[in-house]
Amino acid sequence: MPEGDSVFRLAVRLRRSLDGRVLARGDLRVPAHATDALDGMRVIGHETHGKHLLTRFDTGLTLHTHLRMQGSWTVTARGRTLPRALLPDARVILGVRDGPTAYGLDLPVVGLLLTRAEVDVVGHLGPDPLRRDWSAKEAVLRLQRDPAERVAAALLDQRKVAGFGNLWANELCFLRGTHPDSPMGAVDVPALVALGARCLRFSATHTGAYQVTTGNTRRGERHWVAGRAGKPCLRCGEGIRVRAEVPGDPGRRRTWWCPRCQPLASADGVPDRVPDPAPSEE
Repeated sequence: MPEGDSVFRLAVRLRRSLDGRVLARGDLRVPAHATDALDGMRVIGHETHGKHLLTRFDTGLTLHTHLRMQGSWTVTARGRTLPRALLPDARVILGVRDGPTAYGLDLPVVGLLLTRAEVDVVGHLGPDPLRRDWSAKEAVLRLQRDPAERVAAALLDQRKVAGFGNLWANELCFLRGTHPDSPMGAVDVPALVALGARCLRFSATHTGAYQVTTGNTRRGERHWVAGRAGKPCLRCGEGIRVRAEVPGDPGRRRTWWCPRCQPLASADGVPDRVPDPAPSEE
């Protein structure tokens, strides 16, 4: 799933391929920028903020892109091109002289703006655990502003913390033993933020750890709850529950949880339902 760690890894790959090089071809295949040619510009860097990618050029311009749910990037080696069947999906084409070409496919957000105006597209975002200016204190303050808000919804609000998508929201709730519908006032927010930041960083920077929350890379066992509706909980054996979408969520994202490991808590932190005792080993 495209989340903050996805975009961070993408930026690392694009830096290796493009940074410091001059574009022999720079096409933006979207109506708003169809006549804006980037040819001859030098790529000077890639930065991320949450799920947003910023590609900066030596002309004082920045290319702003966002994957959302359907977008992707692919990089072809020197002398190779994208398969013809995929070319109609290319919204961005960045090819460096005597080097690779990066293709942004089916990107829902493509914008070109002055670098000094980047705040216009990312200034609303909350702190990002993958950035050097990360502030856990600020993230905690933002998440605590509405004690009645559901924890899953709060984690998905990029204005509070940038980078957590639906997979991480669900997995972090499980790892903290928190029902996704629990109010924020019943949650140990500093502990949740510390765990989330640590998990996102590990996923973004360690080989083989990308979005593996269980420590097990076997198919079907990479996640505790996400995508495992009806399957037995890997911790207690209870069937994983799923709801079609988060109430009020325009993204219509699903919510998964284990009813035994994640009892629903009230605003005072007391579980509304005490989980059944674990089965005896005898």
